[in-house]
Amino acid sequence: MIISKNRKLVVGLEIGTTKVITLVGEVSTDLQIKVIGTGICKSKGIDKGRINNLDAVIKCIKESIHQAETMANCQITSVCLSLSNKYINCQNEIGIVPIAEDEVTKEDIENVIHTAKSVKILNEHHILHVIPQEYSIDQQSGIKNPIGLSGTRMQVRVHLITCHQNITKNIIKAVEKCDIKVDQVIFSGLASSKAVLTEDECKLGVCMIDIGGGTIDFTTYIDGSIEDSQVIPYAGNIVTKDISYAFSTSYFDSENIKIKYGSALKLPPGTSKIIDLPKKYGNFQKNLPQDTVIEVIESRYTELLCLINNRILQVQKKLYKDGKKYQLSSGIVLTGGASTILFLTECAEKIFQKKIRIAKPLNISGLIDNIAEPNYSTAVGLLHYGKEFYFNCENKKEENSFIERCFKKIHHWFKKEF
Repeated sequence: MIISKNRKLVVGLEIGTTKVITLVGEVSTDLQIKVIGTGICKSKGIDKGRINNLDAVIKCIKESIHQAETMANCQITSVCLSLSNKYINCQNEIGIVPIAEDEVTKEDIENVIHTAKSVKILNEHHILHVIPQEYSIDQQSGIKNPIGLSGTRMQVRVHLITCHQNITKNIIKAVEKCDIKVDQVIFSGLASSKAVLTEDECKLGVCMIDIGGGTIDFTTYIDGSIEDSQVIPYAGNIVTKDISYAFSTSYFDSENIKIKYGSALKLPPGTSKIIDLPKKYGNFQKNLPQDTVIEVIESRYTELLCLINNRILQVQKKLYKDGKKYQLSSGIVLTGGASTILFLTECAEKIFQKKIRIAKPLNISGLIDNIAEPNYSTAVGLLHYGKEFYFNCENKKEENSFIERCFKKIHHWFKKEF
């Protein structure tokens, strides 16, 4: 991932609507991730995952990368990159193959997954992720790891996440223009889930909702497996635009009003303040009742959360109809920069009728004072994916090295015999 001696380093790069974040993590001997470098730059040239000014995006990436390199004292050569936009799509598919020998091998698993993903997807889309949900062998279902089990026929259920290929190409191109290689592209919702969800939550059933600046990513897990993933192309920024439109204030001032005075629910009686507007709005109302601003914010947050709730209910209804588990016993986990608004937990409880948790990234150390907040969940999740990628590469190197040694021994034996 990085040019640096005697250190196992991984890098996550999130190019969001509001900011570009680079995190450098060092993987310790006990496989924990210690954040040793951060780079944060205000985003320009990208909106809701779509690039509208390539040069501006490249400049932001370079600045963020440079900050992280300086802090971590390393040279970044490749990254794990997140992706979120309205062109993300998901579908659940099934693959079936006969088991070649008496018991399931790695090759059987590769074959059945290949069959499952060889399906029709949306035009001009490509597959980002193929995630096995469960395996079945003959009449036995609910298998998580079929290696070594006996049977005649194997089936796999997979969750496919796809994206419009040109959207992906453009964001990769922006990174490569900075002389940085992209090791893998990860759907932001998966990255955030990796950072904030526990294994127990996924087993019991949970929905993770990452409310960012331009998009909301959400993933639903049932019985330990991902069942649904979606992107809503509206998030924190649309709340700011609502304030700007309603009160004729600039976007910058509206964002400050939202952060300083915003709430997802009405405040207790007698606690509302009067918001003084800057002098440049002298031709308009010079001050605003906080309650009036909160009405605008609450209306939009309620609408967005209701959209997600409707999707969750659809997924649960289908699972129930198919006779499968469908309960979200762990409730709803909220994260992302726009999840930190006042009284969001109470607002979400009214809509989802489930327990709510506002989540910060888990299982990290190092510069946690800087990044242990909900708005860094995606970037931290990328480090976890980067760690897996690093060790998968190391394992492949060892396998290749072993095969090479075997061939050399065979070659040496032939030379000796003949």
